Amino acid sequence: MTGFPYELQEDPAPRLGLVVLQVDETIEQEFRRLFPPDSARLQVTRIPSGAALTPDTIARMAAVLPAAAGLLPGPLDAVGYGCTSGTTLIGAGRVRDLVAGAVQTRAVTDPLTAALAQCHALGLGRIGIVSPYIPAVAAPIRAAFEGAGIKVPATLSFGEEVEARVARIAPASIAEAARTLARRGPLDGLFLSCTNLRTLDILAPLSTELGMPVLSSNRCLAWHMAALAGLEPVGRPAGR
Repeated sequence: MTGFPYELQEDPAPRLGLVVLQVDETIEQEFRRLFPPDSARLQVTRIPSGAALTPDTIARMAAVLPAAAGLLPGPLDAVGYGCTSGTTLIGAGRVRDLVAGAVQTRAVTDPLTAALAQCHALGLGRIGIVSPYIPAVAAPIRAAFEGAGIKVPATLSFGEEVEARVARIAPASIAEAARTLARRGPLDGLFLSCTNLRTLDILAPLSTELGMPVLSSNRCLAWHMAALAGLEPVGRPAGR
């Protein structure tokens, strides 16, 4: 039997890859809104992460990150590793090397690297951080910002360890935590840390209400991936 003739057609849209934690229910949904199909082709893979996010489960993620990234269909214009605290404890440089060694891509980034880049781009020297996690996971994020020259005079954490509960923290509770931080002292902006927090719909209203940029892990990561892939900017914060 002779195959029916066909033509190959190249897709000109930029190609983005996203490594999502097995238990993350939020980042993929928000990225589908930030990158509609006519702007980019988003490819997603999952990485085993455990039901609870602790320093031990994060360390184990490093061992399986290459296998997860290797499932992405390359070549890609940019790949994002979707875990803020994971990047903090594994190390952004090591995350970049593990991903770049497993999939063909022009660039690799992560929420921590992206958030620091956006803070510097906006000139934010003093930020408050809202995190859902226990101190052992939340504290290194604060240290990473301060190590990059950004002062963090105030933080607030929900003290949650179970990822399935993190995805169900009400956006209204997250917004109230942001307001509480803003009242504690002079800040240039706020960072809502964690790709599993549902923050996309509260960022712009909070920025307007508080009069300062309110950043999130997902918006920062989307903004940085777009910049690295040569796309029009996405996820730019209001308020400044």
